[in-house]
Amino acid sequence: MGHDFLEIPIFNPRRPVVELLIAFSTNDGENMIKDHAGQARFFDVYRFSEGKAEFLERRDNSKYKGDEAMKHGDPKKAQATLEALKGLDVLVAKTYGPNLPRLLKKLLCVVVRTQKISDAVKILKKNVEIVFEEYQKGEGRKHLVLKP
Repeated sequence: MGHDFLEIPIFNPRRPVVELLIAFSTNDGENMIKDHAGQARFFDVYRFSEGKAEFLERRDNSKYKGDEAMKHGDPKKAQATLEALKGLDVLVAKTYGPNLPRLLKKLLCVVVRTQKISDAVKILKKNVEIVFEEYQKGEGRKHLVLKP
């Protein structure tokens, strides 16, 4: 009395589940900002996992806004931005300033040349494996430029 078992792979080590927490630089929750990533009023955070993107939260980036005298490239400005992005994996923006090397030590920075966050989400979903691979390089990572 044999039983037929259907083998269903539970885990494929060659294709692990990719999960990334990705922030998009925005002032209004709909559009990417035109300025450097750290100048955004907000970071909209999404979880990318198993081919889906789920909005999680909006983080305020007001810490450095109190001192508009800070120049581009100021390490304190980078630290304030990183504080708002704590616990995240990737930051997506249209452009970055001179603090890019400081940001890359903590997270992957991705450039997209699109206006709408919804379009940027689609670009990231299409390229999530490339993004994950670069993110895993740690402090040796480089920024990515993704085309629509």
